[in-house]
Amino acid sequence: MDPGRTAIGTWSGGRFMHFGEPLDDERLAPLLRPGAGIDTVITADVYGAGDADRLLGRSIEGLERDAFSLVGAVGHDFVDGERDGPRGFPRFTDPRLRGPDEYAGYLRRATEASLVRVGVDSFDLLLLHNPDRTGFTSEAVWDGMATLRDAGLADAIGIAPGPANGFTLDLIDCFERFGDRIDWAMVILNPLEPWPGELCLGAAAASGWRVITRVVDYGGLFWGDVRPGHEFAARDHRRFRPDGWVEAGNERLERMLPLAEEAGLTPIGLACQWNLAHGPVACVAPTLIQEAGPDARRIEDKRAELASLPPQRLSPEAAGEIRGIGDNTGSMTLKGASPEHEGDERADRWNLSPELVEVGSRWDVDAERDLRRTAPVG
Repeated sequence: MDPGRTAIGTWSGGRFMHFGEPLDDERLAPLLRPGAGIDTVITADVYGAGDADRLLGRSIEGLERDAFSLVGAVGHDFVDGERDGPRGFPRFTDPRLRGPDEYAGYLRRATEASLVRVGVDSFDLLLLHNPDRTGFTSEAVWDGMATLRDAGLADAIGIAPGPANGFTLDLIDCFERFGDRIDWAMVILNPLEPWPGELCLGAAAASGWRVITRVVDYGGLFWGDVRPGHEFAARDHRRFRPDGWVEAGNERLERMLPLAEEAGLTPIGLACQWNLAHGPVACVAPTLIQEAGPDARRIEDKRAELASLPPQRLSPEAAGEIRGIGDNTGSMTLKGASPEHEGDERADRWNLSPELVEVGSRWDVDAERDLRRTAPVG
C-alpha cells in the first residue's frame, strides 16, 4: 500500500469521536471523500457502532477502487459485548466473550461486516484496533489477522495501539514476535509529544514496518485555533488532558514558529513534516476539527491545507531543535505495560513483565528510566 503522505480518519469531524462541533452528513461526507490531494482514508468499525463505515461508504460512492487507499480497523466487539460507559466496548479477546479458538472467526466476521458497510471487497490495510495484552502477544490473534490477508480481505495488516499514549514495550515486543507477518503500525506522534512514540521507531525500522502517525495536530493546537482560554464542550475528548495543556502547548508552539517560518511551513505543516522526518513514518493523519466560536477556522480549509503539504523542508538540525522544544518526556502516566501499574490487569494497562524488561534492554528502552511519569507537561 502506498498511502501517500497524508490521510484523513473518520474520527475527524466530531461525529464519531467528540472533538469540537459535530458535522452533519452534508459537510462530513465530502470531508472524508478521498481526492483533492488526500488519497487515503482510515475508518474503524467501532466508531458509531458501524455508522462511520456506512458514512464512508456514501463518501466514496462513484470512485474507482484503485483511486484511493482504504484502511480499516477491528478489535472492539460492539455486537456481542456491552459498552462499559466511557471505557467503551470490550476488546474481542476479552475472556468473557470468547477464547483463543474463536479469535480468527471473530476477526473474519468483523472484517467482512465492516467491508459490507463501506461497500467494498477489501481493505488496502487492516489494523488491529486498540489491542489488550492478549492482542499484542497472541499467536492465535495474528494467525487470524494473517488469514484475512491470505483470503484477500486485506492487502496488508497492522496494529494500532491506543487510544491513549503508551504501549511502548508491548509494541516493540509485537514487532519481535510477529514482524514476519505484520506490515504497518499506527502510533501517536507530534512535535509536542515526541515521547513515548519515538521510542518504538527504531524497532519498527529494523522490522521493516511502516508507520502512520495520528494526533499529529496535538489536540488541535497546530491548526492555530485552539488558543489559551479555549472552551471545550462538555463531551469533548480533549478534556481528558491535564489542566493547563493548552497554555503550555501554545507557549512551546510559539518557540517553534520561527523554525516554521524559516522553512516556509504553516504550524500543521511543521508538525506533519517533523513526523515524516522519522524514517519509518510514511503517512500522517491529523485530526480535522471544527472548533466552536467566531474565530474558528473552517474545517474544509484545514483539509485543503493538509492536502497541500509541500515536499520535506525541515533540515535534520531544525528537526532536532523542534524536538528539544517539544520534549515531553515523563509528562504523563502511560498505558500498556508500565512500571507504575499495580493490581489487576485492565484492558488498557497491566504490570510490566520480566520478559518485556528484557525486550526493552535490546532496544535501549529502560522502563524505570524511560516510561515513568516524572513531571507535569510544560
